Amino acid sequence: GLCNIWGCFRSIYRARRQEIKQFIKENDLKTVEDIQNVLKDLFTETLQEMLEAELDTTLGYEKNDSKNKQTTNRRNGHSEKTVRSEYGEIDLQIPRDRDSEHDPLIVKKHQKNVTGIEDQVIALYAKGVSTREIQDHLQRLYGIEVSPALISNITNKIMPMVKEWQNRPLQNIYAIIFLDAIHFKVKQDGQIVNKAAYMVIGIDLDGNKDVLGIWIGENESAKFWLSVLNELRNRGVQDILIASVDNLTGFSESIAACYPDAEIQKCIVHQVRNSIRYVSYKDVKKITAALKPIYTASSEAAASEELNQFEAIWGQKYPLIVRSWRNNWAEISTFFKYPPEIRKIIYTTNMIESYHRQLRKVTKGKSIFPTDDALLKMLFMATQDVLRKWTGRVQNWGQILLQLSIFFPDKVKAHLK
Repeated sequence: GLCNIWGCFRSIYRARRQEIKQFIKENDLKTVEDIQNVLKDLFTETLQEMLEAELDTTLGYEKNDSKNKQTTNRRNGHSEKTVRSEYGEIDLQIPRDRDSEHDPLIVKKHQKNVTGIEDQVIALYAKGVSTREIQDHLQRLYGIEVSPALISNITNKIMPMVKEWQNRPLQNIYAIIFLDAIHFKVKQDGQIVNKAAYMVIGIDLDGNKDVLGIWIGENESAKFWLSVLNELRNRGVQDILIASVDNLTGFSESIAACYPDAEIQKCIVHQVRNSIRYVSYKDVKKITAALKPIYTASSEAAASEELNQFEAIWGQKYPLIVRSWRNNWAEISTFFKYPPEIRKIIYTTNMIESYHRQLRKVTKGKSIFPTDDALLKMLFMATQDVLRKWTGRVQNWGQILLQLSIFFPDKVKAHLK
C-alpha cells in the first residue's frame, strides 16, 4: 500500500530529474541567462501553439485538415505582435481568419503584455510600495520599463471599485460604531495641505466587524462628520445603538442630528491624553495614576466619587482637567451602565485605532500624496487586506447580544425576528 505509493513517487522523481538533466545537456545550459533564454523560447513557442489552437477551435478544423471543414471561413495569414512577458519582450505571430470572426482569448486584441503586470503593480501598491520601488522591481525581475504614468493608470482602474464599495448598501442597524480620523499630507493646488481620512467601523447585530466607508476631507471637523453620518443614513443605516468617538468638539451634536437615540461614549483614552496636555512633565505619571481610579470604578457613582477625590487633590493646580472631565461627564460615563463585556469594547476607540495602525504600516513610505484619489486608492486597498483578516464574530458576542437585548429590547428583538 503506502510503500508502493512512495515507490511510485521516487520513480517519478528520478525520471523527472533525468529529463531535466537531459534538457540541460541538449540546450548546453551553463548560466542563469542561458536558462532565461531557453525558457523565453519555450514560453514563446507554447504561447504560439495556443494561439493556433484557438483559431482551430473557432474554425472547427485543424490546419491542413480541410476534409473536416464545415465553414466558409478560413485562415488568412498572421499579423506580427510584440508583447511583454516575464522573460522580456517576445514576438508573436497572431493567426487571422478571413471573416474576422475569431476573437483570441490567450492574448486579447490590443493586449500589450502577458506578465500579469497589472496584478503585480496593484498588489505592490496595496502594500505601500512606492512608484519608484515598483519600477525597480519590474525592471530587476523582468527587464520591463514602466513609467510612473503607467503605474498611475493601472492603479486608477481601482477607482470604480472604490466608488462601488463606498456606495454599497449597509445594514439598517449597527450595535456599535467607531468614528475616528487619521491625518495625511496631500498636494492641492500646488500646495501641501493636511487632510483627514474619516473612517467608520461598524459591528452589526451578528457580531461582524466592517469598515463602512472612508472619506477624504479637510482637517477633522464636526461639520464634515455630519455629512458622513448623513451618507450612512442614505445608504440604509437607520439606527445605531452605541457610538464610540473621540473628544472632537461638536461630535456629539453631529451624531444626535442624525441618530438622536444613539448612546454616545467618548473615548476614555482620548480624555486622559487631553488631560495630560495641561500637565507639567514631572506630574504626568502622578496625574495618569490619579485619573485611573475614575474610569476603572465599578459604577458611575463610584467613578463620580473618585473624580471628587481627584479634584480635592489636584483641582487647585490643574482646574482645566477637572473642568474637562465634568463638562464631558455625561458621555464619558456612558459605559458604566453596561456589563464588563460591553464596557471593554466601547470605552475606547482602540478598535479603530488598531485599524489605523495597520493603515499606517502601508502609508508610512508616502510622506505626501499627489491627490486625494491617490490617498483613497491606497487606503482602500490596505483596508481590503484588513477586512480579509476580520473573520468570525467579536469574542463573546452571544453574551454581548443578550445584554444589548436588555438595554435596547425593541431594536434588538425586532432585528432578531
